[in-house]
Amino acid sequence: MTDYDVIIAGGGMVGASLAHALAGGGLRVAVVEPVPLAADSQPSYDDRAIALAYGTRRILEGLGVWPALVPHAEPIRRVHVSDRGGLGFTHLDARDECAEALGYVVTARDLGNALLAPLTRTTGGGSGFSPTERRAGDAGLTPAASRMERADLHCPARVADFVVETDRVRVMVESGEAPSTARSIAARLLVAADGGRSAIRERLGVAQRHHAYGHHAVIANLTPSLPHEGVAYERFMETGPLALLPMTGNRCGLVWTARDADLADVLALDDRAFLAALQERFGFRLGRFVAVGRRSHYPLELRLAETQVLDRVAIIGNAAHTVHPIAGQGFNLGIRDVAMLADVLIEAHRSGRDLGSLTVLRDYETARRRDQRTVALATDALARLFVNPLGPLRLARNVGMTLLDVLPPARHLLARVGMGLAGVQPRLGRGLPPDR
Repeated sequence: MTDYDVIIAGGGMVGASLAHALAGGGLRVAVVEPVPLAADSQPSYDDRAIALAYGTRRILEGLGVWPALVPHAEPIRRVHVSDRGGLGFTHLDARDECAEALGYVVTARDLGNALLAPLTRTTGGGSGFSPTERRAGDAGLTPAASRMERADLHCPARVADFVVETDRVRVMVESGEAPSTARSIAARLLVAADGGRSAIRERLGVAQRHHAYGHHAVIANLTPSLPHEGVAYERFMETGPLALLPMTGNRCGLVWTARDADLADVLALDDRAFLAALQERFGFRLGRFVAVGRRSHYPLELRLAETQVLDRVAIIGNAAHTVHPIAGQGFNLGIRDVAMLADVLIEAHRSGRDLGSLTVLRDYETARRRDQRTVALATDALARLFVNPLGPLRLARNVGMTLLDVLPPARHLLARVGMGLAGVQPRLGRGLPPDR
């Protein structure tokens, strides 16, 4: 016997999404998270602008959390891509795709609130080792919360150790409030959704393909003097891409790529000097930048786990892959992991198969391999190509953008990939709930 079907290590955006999906499909789920699950204390639930592909909206609809995000989600109606100092550019338009939007922009905090509310509501707030479950049908539960009747939350707590046995994985969970005590819980499967520095992946000794780009992303929210009109901008410069994402309240989410050697100088600028430097790089398409919020930064790197499934363990999200933020694919790639893994596990559960077996888990890995590699290789190639100062390469990329702009079939294909609609879609990817 096991306590759960699945134990999820990590309650960030990917881990919380998977908990929704699996509990909604009838599986017994536990989430182990070391940081208190509140959007004001979770480091991953801050005010960063998160780009959600149109396909991610469908997944969130299937999970039942999209209605809570609607007031906070700014549609991306157009995308404008250009090369600073060059004549080439291309654009994508939602109208060409017969869609309301190419994607949406929310803050990580608002996304966290939408994901966490049903979790904490059904577990009495997630108090250590004694989660208090509320059952579907209890008065006052939202549609998302009503699907969470089989989820337990262990928080603040961490996975101290785990042992893979013949028919289960036994996990030692150490309370953050009483670290000297630990409790053993067991499941058919352990899912590592514990981020780019995954302790579980390291514990398993899974090798990674790794490349450091020598750049940091400087991120902030800012306000322009002109309406952004739902346009997202990606501007390539010799120091790396600069992106502006439309947000509610006529704000924009900024991602400014700076060389490691220049990072300290960029961070040392006061707000006025920072906005002036940004203005010089971006231009005046949005008028003048009049205000900027708190700035933060993180290193840019490519990480791909050599394997993402082992006997009774699956590695997903940033624990399995970290990609360059160009084109804003990071979270979208992770939530597509969630959608496919949920599909595979729920089907295995319904058909009586052992959902922790390598046979089942390899179905998931095979289904996700092409999308993950395509996004990783494409973002890596773009990141390298557009910082190369060689004249012939610069000419080639400007000609390429111009050709792309005048070839509707090519633009349509690019838009479908960026919207997360290419390839076979699992149930959640079609906007359907995980229960069958």
